[in-house]
Amino acid sequence: MALADALAIASEALHARATHGAKERVLFTRREWTATCLVVGCATAFLSGCKEQQRTPSEHRLDPARGAQDDVEITLTINGKLRTLAVDPRASLLDVLRERLGLTGTKKGCDAGQCGSCTVLAGGKRITSCLTFAVMAQGRDITTIEGLAKDGVLHPMQQAFIDSDGLQCGYCTPGQILSAVALLGEGHAITDAEVREQMSGNLCRCGAYPSIVAAIQAARRARG
Repeated sequence: MALADALAIASEALHARATHGAKERVLFTRREWTATCLVVGCATAFLSGCKEQQRTPSEHRLDPARGAQDDVEITLTINGKLRTLAVDPRASLLDVLRERLGLTGTKKGCDAGQCGSCTVLAGGKRITSCLTFAVMAQGRDITTIEGLAKDGVLHPMQQAFIDSDGLQCGYCTPGQILSAVALLGEGHAITDAEVREQMSGNLCRCGAYPSIVAAIQAARRARG
């Protein structure tokens, strides 16, 4: 039943009850009261949801009263290129990469630092970009998945993921690959068990973990 129909039925029931007769003093029964509260509650939630959906992504995150004059200018080194732009000091590196620079290979998953989908490299070290303010990246060399391949040639880790079938839906793959690249650079995860432990911050919704471990170990062997 449509929301408008439900409201109309409730309104008619109340009107009929109120005008039923002079001897009838109770406007509505307990059942009608419960139904009315339910309909009004649903209507309020529905209208509130519609209003919320009409807000832009920036309005969800930021104070609408805040002016652009409060932005700060930063210079980021992204995939070897200097990028200068004005950003909200509260903006995450993830949002700046995706929404301002168009580097959508970095995925937004949980947006709470739990899934690893937003992993990028900062000075060769893996970080969760959703928990990193963009202003914190000033002066740091940031590498996203778009910056791994060189001159059209895939990074060895990217090729290893393909060869070992280390992906299914692929949503987590950019973060998995970047985390794996840093893992080899750290040099303290050799066995499969150690690799699984060190990669535990990157979640795969498809459960391709065995193939991911195999890909990392294949890239290690190719590296020598």
